[in-house]
Order: sequence, then structure tokens, then C-alpha cells
Amino acid sequence: MQEHPLIELYVSLSDEQQNTTVETLLEKVNLDDVALRTLHVVGITEPVMLTLLVTDDASIQELNQQYREQNKPTDVLSFPLLDKPLVNAPAELLWEPRESEYPEPDFVTPPGMVMNLGDIVMAWPTVARQATEAGHSPLAELLYLLAHGVLHLVGYDDHSQAGYEEMVRIQRAVLLSYGQKA
Repeated sequence: MQEHPLIELYVSLSDEQQNTTVETLLEKVNLDDVALRTLHVVGITEPVMLTLLVTDDASIQELNQQYREQNKPTDVLSFPLLDKPLVNAPAELLWEPRESEYPEPDFVTPPGMVMNLGDIVMAWPTVARQATEAGHSPLAELLYLLAHGVLHLVGYDDHSQAGYEEMVRIQRAVLLSYGQKA
């Protein structure tokens, strides 16, 4: 696998052949560039990093059940480390800062270190299915969902119609700038 200074990438599917297939596909694209373009569109220029895990439907279903109480696979999940949105956007487009009955200590980036935005998890079988249904390549779907996950990490939320529409607009703009049809 190629090295990614921005994205720490892990591929963990149910069999080695699938892992190799996905790793080979991902070597053809600069994932960091897609994430950087997404960040640039929303005005974030400071150095950051994130983790991307490409896994199977069973693994993402477990995470979806544990964190969203939805016992089904999904395409992408995002786990921001930020306590409040990093992006400067209208409140109706953003997730609410975390409030908990049991406050956790803030995640603090040590001085001189790059800010870690959090984790994105994608289910490869779902990505591939959705790509087929949409009539484009699995790689285009993965890049679209990578932009989606990055937007969630920096503060965007798609639970409102306005938030959803803004995220889709940004994701399409990123893919078009990358030469991909959204």
C-alpha cells in the first residue's frame, strides 16, 4: 500500500483476496488529495490527519448497532474526535457540540503534533453495491463517501435537509474537481 501522510489507511475485509483487490484499487488514487480538496472547499487549511478503515458489512453493522442503535450495515460511519465543529458554517448545517451526562476529557492535540480529526469506517460490499445501483465505479463511490466522512469529521451533519443538501453539494464539487462523476 502507498503511504498517506494525511490518512492512516487500514483495509480489513473478510478474506485476503478481497483485501488485495481493494488495496490495488486504492493504489490508483490519491486519497489524501480527495480529503485535502474536501477540507479546502470548507475553508480548513491547517494540517490534520484522520484514519480510514475499509471493512466488511458485518464489522460495520456491529459498529452501527453499538453507536447508532441500528442493527444493519451502512456505507460509512464517522467518529469525530473534535468536541465542537471545526468548520465555520451556519449552525443548521452542523452537528451539535457533545454534551454528556458523564463528561469525557477533551481530546487534546499535543503541541507540535498534527490535529487528528477522527476515524472514518466504510463497508466495501455496501460501497460496491451502491456504486452498481448508481451506475458508477466502486472507486467513485468510495471517494464520494470519503468526502462525506471528512465533512462529518469537521462538523457537518446531514440530519437536516439543509445539512444534507450542503454535504451533497460539497461532495459533488470535490468529485467533479477530481475528474469523477458524482
